[in-house]
Amino acid sequence: MTIAFTETANPNGIEVYDSIEQRRVQIGTTGTVSFDSIDPEQFCFPVDRTCRVETDSLAFSQLYSVTVHDETGRTEANFDAGETTTLEDRTQFVGLSGPIKLYCRIDAPGTIDIGLTSIQISTDHETTIECGARSPHDQPVGTITTSPDIDSVMEAVAALPSALKTTSAERTWPTLRGHPPLIELGDHLDIPDAVDRPNGDITLTVPREFSSLYQAAPLAFFLGATIEPGSDPVLETPRFEYPLSTVRSFEDEIASLLKRFFFLDCLTRTEGVFQYELLERTSLEDDLPFELADTYERSLPRRLERYLEVPFDVIEPHVPRWPLTAHVPSTPDSATLLPFIVNELGVVRDTSGRPPESLPQPATTGSGLVRSASTVRSSSTVRSTSPLQDESAFVVPSVTDEAVEHAWFGDGIPQQASKATLEAYRNQLDHREPGETIEILLVCNDARMIDEHDLLDETYGNRELLPFEIHSEFGIDTDRLATLLTDGGFDFFHYIGHATEDGIRCSDDDLDVRTLESVDVGVFFLNACRSYEQGLALTRRGAFGGVSTYTDVINENAVTAGQTMARLLNRGFPLRGALEIARTNAGLGDQYLIVGDGSADIAQTDGGAPMLIELESRDENTFDFGVQSYSTKEFKLGTATASTLESVADRHLTPGRTPSTRVDTDPLREYFTWTELPVLCDNSLHWNDGVGTALLD
Repeated sequence: MTIAFTETANPNGIEVYDSIEQRRVQIGTTGTVSFDSIDPEQFCFPVDRTCRVETDSLAFSQLYSVTVHDETGRTEANFDAGETTTLEDRTQFVGLSGPIKLYCRIDAPGTIDIGLTSIQISTDHETTIECGARSPHDQPVGTITTSPDIDSVMEAVAALPSALKTTSAERTWPTLRGHPPLIELGDHLDIPDAVDRPNGDITLTVPREFSSLYQAAPLAFFLGATIEPGSDPVLETPRFEYPLSTVRSFEDEIASLLKRFFFLDCLTRTEGVFQYELLERTSLEDDLPFELADTYERSLPRRLERYLEVPFDVIEPHVPRWPLTAHVPSTPDSATLLPFIVNELGVVRDTSGRPPESLPQPATTGSGLVRSASTVRSSSTVRSTSPLQDESAFVVPSVTDEAVEHAWFGDGIPQQASKATLEAYRNQLDHREPGETIEILLVCNDARMIDEHDLLDETYGNRELLPFEIHSEFGIDTDRLATLLTDGGFDFFHYIGHATEDGIRCSDDDLDVRTLESVDVGVFFLNACRSYEQGLALTRRGAFGGVSTYTDVINENAVTAGQTMARLLNRGFPLRGALEIARTNAGLGDQYLIVGDGSADIAQTDGGAPMLIELESRDENTFDFGVQSYSTKEFKLGTATASTLESVADRHLTPGRTPSTRVDTDPLREYFTWTELPVLCDNSLHWNDGVGTALLD
C-alpha cells in the first residue's frame, strides 16, 4: 500500500507517509488513534488509506490550501492563509491539498485556523474524526504488448485512456487522471483485461502513420476517445464533426485542441464539486459565449462543441504554460514512450530540427579555471585542449518555445531542449524501497573547488521539516566512486570536478559510467565540463534524470550554477523548473542541459506548487508583486496554486505566471518572514531564508 499511517510520540500525533513518492505529512493530536477504520471505498472522496482519531484538535505543520465540503462532497468554501472559519454541527469534510491529499470527516462544531505556516482544526468537544489520505502517485495498471505494425500500435495507443477516472471537467485535476498503462513491443497485440478500452462516443480519425498517431495520443487520452485510421483526419462526436486537416500542420492543430479543451474544462470545473475563485476565470469569463454553470452540467460532446465557439486567440494568453513538449521519432519503438508523455499531457511533435548556428562557449574576463579533465589552467582562454564533439552531432528542435521543457527523444545532442531517455522514466517505476531520509552524495574531486562544496553543504538540508542526510567525499578514486554509485542508494548525486566524454575524473583515473552494469542513484548534477555522455549513461543504468554539460564551463560560473541549482532543488523545484530559473536569472549558460526525466525532483515543497516570486520596485513603499509557478510530480498540469500574500488574489493554473499586483512594503515584510521562496527582484535573483526583510530595506 502506497499510504501508511503511524503513530508518533515526539511530537504526539500521526505521520502520513507516501512510500512511493517519499512524501511525509505530520498531524499533531493528543487523541486516541485507531487504524481499524472504514473501507476507503466508503469514504466520500477517493482515498488510499483511512484512520480514526478520538480527539478535539488536529494540527498540521505545513501550509495547505483548505476546502470545506458538505456531507456529499460538494464544495462549500475555500480558505487561504490568515483566515479562520467555523465548522457547523453537522457532517463536513475538510480537504487539505499538499504533498499528500488529505480529507477529514468531522461531525462536530469547531474552528479552522489557517496560519502562514500551519493549520489548526479544533472541535468544541472530543469527537471522532476520520482521516483519509490519497497519494498523488499512480502506477500503471498493466502493460499492453503490441507488434510493431501500425494497426496493432494504433489499437494499443487507443487503450491508453483506460486510466481516466472521469470524463467530467474534474479530469483536469491531476489526481483524477491515472497513469496510462505501459506499452511494450512483442510478437502480437495483447491488451490485459484490467485495461478498459474507451467506450465513449468520441472518435479521432488520424492518418495511418506513426507520426500522426503519436501526435494525437495526448488528445485522445484526455478526451477518452477511440482512434481509427483514415485519410481525412477528423474529430467526431454525436453533435459535430471537426476536420483536423487545416492550414496548420496536423501536430499544431492537435496541440491547439488539447490546450483549448483542457483549459476551458479547468474553468468549467470551478462550477463543480470543487468550487473556488480562479484568476483565469475572472480574466476571461466575460468574453465567453456561454455560461460556465450551465456548461458544467452538459455532456462531454456538448461541452466540446461550446469550447469550439471560442476563438483560440481569445484564450491563448490565459492558457497555462505547458510543462512538456516531446519530440518523438516516428518509429514503432516510440510507442513505448507514449504512456510517460501522455501522463503529463505532453504535446507530441516530430523530431524535425536544424543544426545549431554555433555551440555556446563560456566567456570570462581575466583568469578562469576551466573544468576540463584534460587541462586545468588559468587563462582568459576558455577552450580546453581536448577536442569538442563533432558539431554535426548537435540539433536544435524546430519548436523550442512551447513548454517549460522540450524533451528530445531523437538522435543527436539537443540544444534548447533536454535529452530524454525511456530508461529514466522506467527507472522511477522500479524505484527502490525509500529510506527514512533523503540521502545526498557530494563528491568534490578538485581541492581548488572546495569552496563550492562548502556552499552546497550549507544549502542542502537546511529545511527543518525534511530529513536530509549529506554524505561528502573528497578526492576519491575510481573504485570508491563506482561503489558509491552502484551501492550507495543516494537520492541525489552532486559532483564537483572535471569530466570528459569518456569519464568522470577521479584521483587515479577517469571512471566511465558506461562500464557499470547499474547505478543506485536518483537525481544528479554533474558540474563539470563535457559531462553529457556520463550523465546519459547514469540514466541508462538506473538514474531518474539530472543536469550535465556538453561544452566547457568556467569555474566561477560553475560555482554559481551549482549553488543556484542546489537552492532550487532543495525548495522542491523539479529539474526543468530549476534549470529554467537558473539559466534565465542566474547567468547559467546554455552549456547545461537536462538528461533523463525533467520532472524528477529531490524534495517536496513546503506547500503547493513551487513558485518564483517576481518583484519590481515602484517607490520606497510599494512593489509590483507576481508569481511564476512550476508543476511537479504531485502538482501536475491543472493544479490550482496561490501565494499566501493576504492582499493578493492570485489563485491560478499551474504552471503559470500571474499579472502584477501593486502591494505595500509592510505586508511584504511579513510575507517574507514566513516564506522561503526564491525572489526575482528588479531582475536580480535573491534567496529568502525566512528573514526576508533585507530585500525590502
